[in-house]
Amino acid sequence: MAAQFGRRLRRTATTTAVAAAAIAALSASQAPGALPTGAGGGTQSADDTPPPDSSATGNSPYYTELPPLTTPDKPGTSTDLPVTGPAEAGIPATVLAAYKQAEKELAKSKPGCNLPWQLLAAIGKVESGQARGGRVDAGGTTISPILGPVLNGNGFANIPDTDNGEFDGDSTHDRAVGPMQFIPSTWDKWGQDANGDGRRDPNNIYDAALAAANYLCAGSRDLSVQADLDRAILSYNHSQEYLNTVLTWFEYYKKGTHEVPDGTGVLPVGTGPADPGPSASPSPSPGTGAGPATGATTPGASPSPGTPSAPGPSSPEPGGGSTGPSTPGGGPTTPPPGGGSQTPTPPSTPEKPETPETPVVKRIEKAGKAALTAMAGGQFTERAAVRAVDADGRPVAGVPVRFQIVGDTDTRFTGGKLQVLVPTGKDGVATALTLQAGERTGKFTVRATAAVKDVAVLDQTATVTARQADALTADGDTALTAAPGTAFTDRVEATATYRQAAAPKVAATAVITSEGGAAPLDKGPYFKGADGSPTRELTGLTTDENGVLRLPEIFADTTTGTFLLRLETEGGGTLTIELKVAGEPAGGPSEEPTGEPAA
Repeated sequence: MAAQFGRRLRRTATTTAVAAAAIAALSASQAPGALPTGAGGGTQSADDTPPPDSSATGNSPYYTELPPLTTPDKPGTSTDLPVTGPAEAGIPATVLAAYKQAEKELAKSKPGCNLPWQLLAAIGKVESGQARGGRVDAGGTTISPILGPVLNGNGFANIPDTDNGEFDGDSTHDRAVGPMQFIPSTWDKWGQDANGDGRRDPNNIYDAALAAANYLCAGSRDLSVQADLDRAILSYNHSQEYLNTVLTWFEYYKKGTHEVPDGTGVLPVGTGPADPGPSASPSPSPGTGAGPATGATTPGASPSPGTPSAPGPSSPEPGGGSTGPSTPGGGPTTPPPGGGSQTPTPPSTPEKPETPETPVVKRIEKAGKAALTAMAGGQFTERAAVRAVDADGRPVAGVPVRFQIVGDTDTRFTGGKLQVLVPTGKDGVATALTLQAGERTGKFTVRATAAVKDVAVLDQTATVTARQADALTADGDTALTAAPGTAFTDRVEATATYRQAAAPKVAATAVITSEGGAAPLDKGPYFKGADGSPTRELTGLTTDENGVLRLPEIFADTTTGTFLLRLETEGGGTLTIELKVAGEPAGGPSEEPTGEPAA
């Protein structure tokens, strides 16, 4: 770590003494540093500030490289994103989009926190080098998992396993996971599903960025206040050196940044928690002190004679001392043991970021077992899901799958979307968002298309059925009476339910029959049709928003006796109400005008 800071200072011709002082002050240790007074408090939950000695990362190691002394923009000028600028100011497109989305979300959910996306960028830089330079798929999930070292107490904290290896693959000890480096126990409490795929994935930059935003804004923190900002950063990693490093990048990014394509971000100098494997560069010999840091460097950079900032590492002499003069090819020379002439060694080759492997997908197949069905206006209980497999039937992770609704339907994915893009997980499965049924009944298609050439689409049929009620209950008496030639005083109301919940907008019918059940009748109680003529059967009735069915007024003709009003809903809900016509006629006109005076 020390050498990377030394290299940065040598670029500005800083003396060895100053460099040594800077190294001593800034090299990161994992022990808690001097903390501001009253840092944090409370229990760690979604609404409270984490305890002062807590850490989102388990105090895991981080990249300690600092930004260039030349800022990406001059102080006092616009902080709008420039098109170009220093390489260190470039943030991969998907990673940058995730930071900005998290800032917008917190501006709604916690406006008093005043979270700037540049703070997330600063933490993402020191935790994972912006997801290893933006090595993420189309959905924002890292091409390969980002794992910190095993927290087994050997040089790091000792944190026994808390997730049975679910997130970090280690069932003995925990490891920090993902581009924002959450330990599993912290992710379990603060993890988010920011991309709406139904999963909280610490290796997805959208999920991780929103989780980090909520964690930093815990309690009543206002990040525009320096004391709260310091407490928030220290809660992420309990170290004063960590605070200094993050604040330095934070100020750097506030001066201006620019977007770069995914996978082309500048990786930090030196090994860090996000490094995919051990470096092949030589280690310093005993007695030489801190040697050059190893790790990823800018692709294409080659050392040249006389250039202090050449990124290629050099081999120290045995026993200490400076390296020999550079060879014409740019490589260092190493004196052989016992003296003699120096034999040139081949020039070192800068390491390049890993190239994402293209998934070899043969086909996609249906992963869900149940049929996709729902009542109108309800949610589908099952979600469309597919599995991407290779020629041997093995799952392929990281394959972007587009789910699209096709057909004459008003059903939509959650959020009113007609299509969503979801990457496959480790099990090769991509699961679409939940479907919300509209009012239009019938069948439609959910089409899954993998973003891989020559892989056939997969169609799944989905069905929206009519709204239903399985029970009808009278809201009043179940026996109504009227005198001949009058109207029934009471109006009929009933409540429809489905699985004991109110059933709104359910279709229903009403039929008046005799006690024997014969229908239709030509005498007895009746409704009035739209033209005023008598009718004893009503269709097209619908329950209201509360599941209540209200019938129009019922009239009695001069026929006396007992009749039955039968109500039935879509889905099988039924109710029978007794209608009695008894007593002396009211002397009014007959219910069915015939052109002659009524008897």
